[in-house]
Amino acid sequence: MISRRNIRVKVMQTLYTMDSLETSSKPGEPQKILQNHFNQTRSLLVYLTWFLIQVARQVEKEAHKRASKHLPSEEDLHVNTKIAGNELLWKMMDDPALVAQFAKDKPEHKSDPDLIRRIHLELVATPQYHSYLENAGREKLEEKKILEFILNDMLLANEAFISHIEENFTNWNDDGEMIVQLLAGYLGKPHSFNFNEMLSADKARFAKELLQTVVDKDSHLHEIIIPKLKNWDADRIALLDMILMKMGVAEFLYFETIPPKVTINEYIDLAKEYSTPQSGQFINGILDNIHKELVRDGKMEKTEYKKNG
Repeated sequence: MISRRNIRVKVMQTLYTMDSLETSSKPGEPQKILQNHFNQTRSLLVYLTWFLIQVARQVEKEAHKRASKHLPSEEDLHVNTKIAGNELLWKMMDDPALVAQFAKDKPEHKSDPDLIRRIHLELVATPQYHSYLENAGREKLEEKKILEFILNDMLLANEAFISHIEENFTNWNDDGEMIVQLLAGYLGKPHSFNFNEMLSADKARFAKELLQTVVDKDSHLHEIIIPKLKNWDADRIALLDMILMKMGVAEFLYFETIPPKVTINEYIDLAKEYSTPQSGQFINGILDNIHKELVRDGKMEKTEYKKNG
């Protein structure tokens, strides 16, 4: 499932988009933008899974092509297509939720058949592939290991494949690591992951409420932050830094189950990755000061978010 860190990134990006709009947002528009971000995450996972399957099944196309030659050789007529019958591969292709996403996303429209063929040819030249073929049996561990090898060594270690993914999915840098972990988990237990539900109910609620809290409480959060910027020109502070600080203060005040230390560390990391080189230290100082003041004044109540409060 999508992590809370990734949720924070999506909320941050949504708030940045909202701030960039030339006109006022329509009711429900922030949530729609946020949902689109999550849809992109799912599409990336679906496409990576689809591409993996296509590389494994390419042997069928190659075998048919070779057998269809005008004068096929004995070798052409006896291509080992064991991997096309990989039991784990077929469990994936029989997964109703995954099949439904393939029908919805139509990943074949983004595909590069030549790239699939090149990667397949590279695969069949590896000792790992030949070792797989030498074992005529269908051992579960071996079935899984060859697909993991394709994913990790033939796809993720392939510059051409990564370039292909980056061209089609602008969220690869944000979601790539998490998506790979999700797919690795799926290979361990096919049918255990619901592609229709990328967020658990709790995380979906957290995402929705974090975004709505910052939108609805924007003025109040701004008033808390501004006095702490004594040596800074508020108008010259990076927009992302201000968004991250508002999100952090919102978590201080309205999300009672999240420890303040976790909040501070999360937004320091996001600032370092997404904003300026100095942003991590800057946000650390501001959020730490606000946290101490809220505790001192007895305002760190961690009360539940109320829209009209």
